[in-house]
Amino acid sequence: MSLLYERLFQRVLFPFYESLLRRRKTIAYGREYDRNQWLSADALAALQWTRLKALLDHCYREVPYYRRLWDALGITPDAIRSMEDYARLPILTKADIRANFDDLIAPSYRAGLLLKSTGGSTGEPLRFGYTRESHERRTAVMWRGYGWAGARMGRRTLYLWGGTVGNPGRLQLVKDRLFHAAFGRRMLDSFPMSESNMAQYADAIDAYKPEVMVGYVGPLVRLAQWLLAHKRQAAAPHSILGGAEALLEYQRELIQRAFGAPAYNTYGCREFMLIASECERRDGLHINADHLLVEAGRAEPGDVLITDLHNYGMPFIRYANGDLATTSTRACACGRGLPMLERVDGRKLDAIRTRTGQILPGEFFPHMLKDVPGVVRFQVVQRTLETLDISIVRGDAFDAAGLDYARNEIAKQLGDALDVRFHFVDAIETGKNGKFRVTISELSADASP
Repeated sequence: MSLLYERLFQRVLFPFYESLLRRRKTIAYGREYDRNQWLSADALAALQWTRLKALLDHCYREVPYYRRLWDALGITPDAIRSMEDYARLPILTKADIRANFDDLIAPSYRAGLLLKSTGGSTGEPLRFGYTRESHERRTAVMWRGYGWAGARMGRRTLYLWGGTVGNPGRLQLVKDRLFHAAFGRRMLDSFPMSESNMAQYADAIDAYKPEVMVGYVGPLVRLAQWLLAHKRQAAAPHSILGGAEALLEYQRELIQRAFGAPAYNTYGCREFMLIASECERRDGLHINADHLLVEAGRAEPGDVLITDLHNYGMPFIRYANGDLATTSTRACACGRGLPMLERVDGRKLDAIRTRTGQILPGEFFPHMLKDVPGVVRFQVVQRTLETLDISIVRGDAFDAAGLDYARNEIAKQLGDALDVRFHFVDAIETGKNGKFRVTISELSADASP
């Protein structure tokens, strides 16, 4: 029955909704990307270069920020004749975007621009714009990458993900439930996870019997540890996809042992959605180079710099998303010509614990604080089982209502188990390795209630 519904969804329901009702080109873009992945590395590089050159020409003609910046540096698109020339263009930072938001928008795309806020997994929430084409293409790329791991649309999938924050209306909740049901999804909120309710998560997996599981790496690992410690078996999916932070090899082994299914690493961020993901061989991550241009370290970790080749409304050129990664010169044995990331080295989100046994994933804080106006940067540090310190760099839009909202959302998850202390600071420094961690637990691994 599940295979029948999967085919019905892919061939009838989704095309009817996406193409006929919403007038989107997601399916056509998906076919394009499915063909692209089998191009040779040279052909993909040529395709990427053609798209990059067209984007740079557009930025110079229509985007005030880039025209002003490049003129001041004596740069014109014609002078960019190679990737080496491109790599000398200035890096775009979150601070640059905040200071030049309106000038980064191409006037001819302003009316139809879609807006979104990041969760700030590197501690700096950000508002940004993107076009309808970019949205449709990033959705198509996501389904391609997830499909490599067997997570095809319409397949019975359980998400161990972030729950709803704030107070959405009843109509929105109903729409969300219907949307997820149509895709064959069951959503499990990972934020309330604690030692006392782990059995409920295992029961939910048994009841739903997913073919695929998708989850934050931290909660997946904690649930796997609990299953192994309690000798509990849960219904085994065909595959498991980890997101939100890098899936380390010992974590992969733990998850696979607990669930009896292969675990796949994915890498993305809210500004671009899926950046890279593992194919069936699980030997490095394929970069979506026919959709994005991604720069990172060679042989050793380096800053991740990303350009969306199709976002003409608010182009990000060499955008630093705050992560570290290492590229690979290897070609994957699967035969795809897409270049590889050897590993993602940054973005570690520590879990917050309490004496009552609650474990709140570090992912909760960027997920929640993205909705608080005026939060320029933040960092969460737990030094004891009784306290939690949250440092915030405030912008002009921050007010008491935002502080109350944050307190209330944390209380929903932890009650009064922790003394939550907010500190307003002028700046938050990066760590010695140059990487900024948004949540830090200074508790020892064996700290116990």
